[in-house]
Amino acid sequence: MHDAMELEGLARRADQASATLCRWVDRICVGLMVLLVLDVWLGVFARYVVPLPITFMEEAARYLMIWVALLAVSSGIPRREHIGVQMLFVHLPSSLRRWLLGLADVLAIAFFAVLLWYGIGMVERGGRVATMIYGMSKALPFAAVPVSAALAMLQLLLVATRDQARLSRNPDVVVCP
Repeated sequence: MHDAMELEGLARRADQASATLCRWVDRICVGLMVLLVLDVWLGVFARYVVPLPITFMEEAARYLMIWVALLAVSSGIPRREHIGVQMLFVHLPSSLRRWLLGLADVLAIAFFAVLLWYGIGMVERGGRVATMIYGMSKALPFAAVPVSAALAMLQLLLVATRDQARLSRNPDVVVCP
């Protein structure tokens, strides 16, 4: 009984930490999307309504889109909303489901760890290259890769902890990858 309560407490804490992180990332994504929409509107206005010599719109939109898309990956992880084959998964025996879910989480964490490692190298190389229009270092736009990979790894660790604790307490709980 005591172990079951500890596991539920661990699952609850991991779920709360994951939800908090997700809320912050969602807010950042919404803010970046607002900037992206305003940037595109300003670009359309400057090109077609009142011809203004503003040249940075397309480059800013590209970098904002990259940041939003990559950050949003970690927002789908707590709800396990990414691509997965649930049709077969839910029909497996509970012990196999738990093992398979753990394997999928470990493989995903390994993938994001590799992405983090190579993303850091990409940022280092990007620091020596300037963007075409702004003339700023490409380290900031390229930083979206390792930052997003680190957030995804953290979310996966929290979600894997939550789900494995719940599955060990109640093996019949349906948790889909």
